[in-house]
Amino acid sequence: MQGMEITFEEFQKLDLRVGKIIEANQIPGSRNLIKMIVDFGAEKRQAVAGLLKWYKPEELVGKKGAFILNLQRRKFMGIESQCMILAAEDDKGNVVILQPEKDISEGSRIH
Repeated sequence: MQGMEITFEEFQKLDLRVGKIIEANQIPGSRNLIKMIVDFGAEKRQAVAGLLKWYKPEELVGKKGAFILNLQRRKFMGIESQCMILAAEDDKGNVVILQPEKDISEGSRIH
């Protein structure tokens, strides 16, 4: 399973941070989309992710996860996603969000 290699400089361009999900709600009319408000310490951002099959919105509230902040913004059902949560998926289609192994403050850089 080998993908295209990127340089270390390209990797450094990614703004990866720990964020705390402070609100999460299913987007009305969607089958799988959850809108989250995520606290990064200095700012809060909105994220949209197709996680409803694996998480109830209330299960996400209070969790810390890994997010990309400088990915091009996209709209899902008219709602702008301003960052993207990182998740892992196995070959059976199970999905889990990536979380810090120990508690660390919101906004901490991932590198």
